[in-house]
Amino acid sequence: MTRKEIEARTEELLTPIAEDNGVYVYDVEYVKEGSDMYLRAYIDKEGGVTIDDCEAVSRVLNEKLDEKDYIDEAYILEVSSPGLGRKLSKDRHFLNSIGQEIELKCYKSVDGQKEYTGILTGYDNGVITIDTGSGTKDFGKAEVSSVRLTVDF
Repeated sequence: MTRKEIEARTEELLTPIAEDNGVYVYDVEYVKEGSDMYLRAYIDKEGGVTIDDCEAVSRVLNEKLDEKDYIDEAYILEVSSPGLGRKLSKDRHFLNSIGQEIELKCYKSVDGQKEYTGILTGYDNGVITIDTGSGTKDFGKAEVSSVRLTVDF
């Protein structure tokens, strides 16, 4: 089973568990860090999630994962909030973040820069539009290595 298939299957399994606990699924990722594999489930709700929310979802998800047993290798399960500087990767992430400030990093230099900060003003068909303060700029999702909400303190 591929990484993407594991993530999709886990999200399907997680969605009703999250709903039963008054939260929603923000994202699921299955990644290798060092010698360990991590299955990370990010949950959220209006006002933010608590440690109790994460614990309740984790307990039920862990039982379901053991029951379904579709991941062949050993992994570490983590359930958490996506955090303030959350990564935007799915269409729904971009659409829900319109009007917020983002930090965007490109694989290659665009107009002499690899990093841009601005207000996310639009997202359509994989095209990210930001207002940089000196005008709007469009980026194709394929040319972007990462997008995160900015965090101001």
